[in-house]
Amino acid sequence: MIMKNFFKILVISALGGVLTLGGYILFFEHQVVSDDNGTVQIPTSLPVNYESSKISSAENTDFTIIAEKSIHAVVHVKNLSTTTSRSNPLMEFFYGQSGGTERQVVGSGSGVIISSDGYIITNNHVIKGARKLEVTLNNKESYEAEVIGADESTDIALLKINKADLPYLPFGDSDHLNVGEWVLAVGNPFNLTSTVTAGIVSAKARDINIMNNNKVIESFIQTDAAVNPGNSGGALVNTRGNLIGINTAISSQTGSYIGYSFAVPSNIAKKVIEDILEFGNVQRAYLGINYEELNSEKANEFGVGSTEGVLITRVLDQGAAKEAGLMVNDIIVKMDNVKITKFSDLQGFLGSKRPGDEVEITILRNEVNKVLSLKLKNQFGKYKFDNKDFSEYFIGELQPINRSDANKFDIDHGVKIVNLNNEAIERTYGVGNGDIILSVEDQKVSSSEEVDQLLKKYQNKDYFELQILTQTGKLGYIRVRSN
Repeated sequence: MIMKNFFKILVISALGGVLTLGGYILFFEHQVVSDDNGTVQIPTSLPVNYESSKISSAENTDFTIIAEKSIHAVVHVKNLSTTTSRSNPLMEFFYGQSGGTERQVVGSGSGVIISSDGYIITNNHVIKGARKLEVTLNNKESYEAEVIGADESTDIALLKINKADLPYLPFGDSDHLNVGEWVLAVGNPFNLTSTVTAGIVSAKARDINIMNNNKVIESFIQTDAAVNPGNSGGALVNTRGNLIGINTAISSQTGSYIGYSFAVPSNIAKKVIEDILEFGNVQRAYLGINYEELNSEKANEFGVGSTEGVLITRVLDQGAAKEAGLMVNDIIVKMDNVKITKFSDLQGFLGSKRPGDEVEITILRNEVNKVLSLKLKNQFGKYKFDNKDFSEYFIGELQPINRSDANKFDIDHGVKIVNLNNEAIERTYGVGNGDIILSVEDQKVSSSEEVDQLLKKYQNKDYFELQILTQTGKLGYIRVRSN
């Protein structure tokens, strides 16, 4: 009897399990839901912080293909220069030796091939003062390089080697680079060739005041990719294999990498080398304003509601801003599609433009956004440079010396100041009309056009050095501020 009841219970339990399983399959696994559009969806269990509308695959972090492509386009740059050591006073006393002794100095950096016919971009500080430049490719072939041009304000230089069919990196658009993107830094730190490190973009438009010079454009890409001495001039590459920056500086108390590195954005670097190739110098674009960078304190001081943007405190005559209708207390918040939260954003945008470029500027005026069209100008309020703009602005009206001047002072070059505009050099040095400029930055001049070209060439220096011959025959040097 007991056995019969046991088997009865066992059969009932089994039957119940079958019915339960069948019901689950029928009502859950095969259940469908129809949305308002009549489409069929299978319900899925989702975490509460997951947005199905933003489903995308994770970024590929296999950098092998990009690294292989990049290392062949990055070169090792050697700067061969000389320096003079101080003389030994004891040697002078006993043996009559005077002057210092020259010795060769070898500097090292990196460069990026940007065209198959041998154009290479690097930092200006990598090639500065070079007596000879030697470029070594990744396959260990070496070539002497020619300096095509350089720009101190962006720390960018353009070199050329006599070699064809070279691998190169295409420029990417640094304006569309996002914080958090993966990047590779490729270069030659500590003379270790073909070194690749990876990191992310930590910040954009970073101003680190590396040269303490208001003429220097600082709108760096900040990354945590390891960069060390020797990486300068090397490539910062995105995951598509495009050049989006030129590695330039590190933040360090030891001289070596401690977590942050900085690169010149590709849009600025590209514009600089295009200017060098087309014009022979960099065409700088200006808005024609004085400004304040906003924060809570400045917003309260000027009585404005925004803590982000660039506040216009003065609109200069003849400038692009005045022509476009910008006003004092307008807040610049966007240039084209680039958001402007601080001055380095604006500086970086203008660094990628040239006089004559048309842009859209978005301003906040009386708490209302307003979009204006604007055509950028140069520092003289013009769309193009004339051949006497720099000389007339910084000195005045000049003309070549005449035969009487040449005979009187026994000179065969120079330009006479006919109408001095610069009151500062008159007040400081006593320079006046009739005095003669013999050289600019130790380069002889014979026409106002030559003076203008040299002033344009050295416009990013703090001052120009002029050799002056006065009407009384006194010879000396003066410094003319370039701002």
